[in-house]
Amino acid sequence: MAFKQLDLIDPILKALNTEGYTTPTPIQAQSIPLILEQRDLLGCAQTGTGKTAAFAIPILQLLHQNKNEERGPHKIKVLILTPTRELAIQIDESFAAYGKHTGLSHTVIFGGVSQLNQTNALRRGVDILVATPGRLLDLISQGFIDLKFLKIFVLDEADRMLDMGFIHDVKRIITKLPEKRQTLFFSATMPPEIQKLAHVLLTNPAYVEVTPVSSTVEVIEQSLYYVAKADKPKLLLHLLKDKSIVTALVFTRTKHGADKVVKFLHKHEITAAAIHGNKSQNARQNALNNFKNGNIRVLVATDIAARGIDIDDLSHVFNFELPNVPETYVHRIGRTGRAGNTGIAISFCDAEERDELKDIQKLIGLSIPVVGGHPYPLSISTITAAPVVPIQRPGGNKKRSRGFGRNDKGNNRNFSNNRKQSNKNTQ
Repeated sequence: MAFKQLDLIDPILKALNTEGYTTPTPIQAQSIPLILEQRDLLGCAQTGTGKTAAFAIPILQLLHQNKNEERGPHKIKVLILTPTRELAIQIDESFAAYGKHTGLSHTVIFGGVSQLNQTNALRRGVDILVATPGRLLDLISQGFIDLKFLKIFVLDEADRMLDMGFIHDVKRIITKLPEKRQTLFFSATMPPEIQKLAHVLLTNPAYVEVTPVSSTVEVIEQSLYYVAKADKPKLLLHLLKDKSIVTALVFTRTKHGADKVVKFLHKHEITAAAIHGNKSQNARQNALNNFKNGNIRVLVATDIAARGIDIDDLSHVFNFELPNVPETYVHRIGRTGRAGNTGIAISFCDAEERDELKDIQKLIGLSIPVVGGHPYPLSISTITAAPVVPIQRPGGNKKRSRGFGRNDKGNNRNFSNNRKQSNKNTQ
């Protein structure tokens, strides 16, 4: 199927052609017609599936078809609520790219920076507003934002809203929306509280699910290194000696841990930067831009700060520390293997992380191949015996795990409730 088969208007097809997009991803192919029918939608899709375009393209078309109805200043007709500043910026950039020929206006608002430029844009009038919860509520309370003309509400990354403690802010925002509206609800996982929220928000929704949340992206080669906690920095340095690792995204659990890794890499003359909640918005955006344009080789991130990172050519993801929520592992490694590329995900596991590893492998239905013979092996007496599997590069005769290569099922309601809630707010 091609985008032109989805009854899209010429201004959008022209923009997609400029971006080099000709064939929709499964979630785009399934979601776009449903949204154009002005139905509520519940989308279950993990990162890297093309979710943003799945809602941005039909929203732009619906607004463009009705834009002649409006006279005077633009009024907010679409609100996209998303958990992080990075993701909000990227969604706004997507609307700019796909809507460049539609004449529709858009802006993005988020905290951590001066509100002046944001309020100036709001005064001029916008059709589409992308926002994070805190700044949205702040500007509503100040009288800069009026949602009474809203036609479409998008709640993106709902499960991450829950993880970050924004769920109460989301509920407050919902009370300020017009009752009559189209609602699009997206989440990578469906824990009970998110299912309950979806039930309240949506009216007779269509349901779309692609790449089940318990499976990992097929093109990603995964491997596991057993290593003592104290030796993890040295093992990372050892692996980064491989010049084929052009770019690497390294995940740590804590902000302090991310800074320590960056300091260690700098000491050994490897360009690196950290992004986490203690960094200013400008510092985070500069680090991300420098990583994208190749000025730094390694980006070290906590999970919440990394949400929304979308880099097509990212070759490697390192789990310097395993996450204590198994679905987070899927999100992390999904940062590579995007846009049809292959990717490599390398995980370090110390003696204290065996339970996390067990939960991850249960979720993805795969015993991650273990690499032996590296310079910093963990004593075999401290780990459960695990077979050492030779690592093959993508394209070889790699054995695929259960869940790999499944057909997408648009009507599959197999929600994933297997979620551990971490009581550590370390991001």
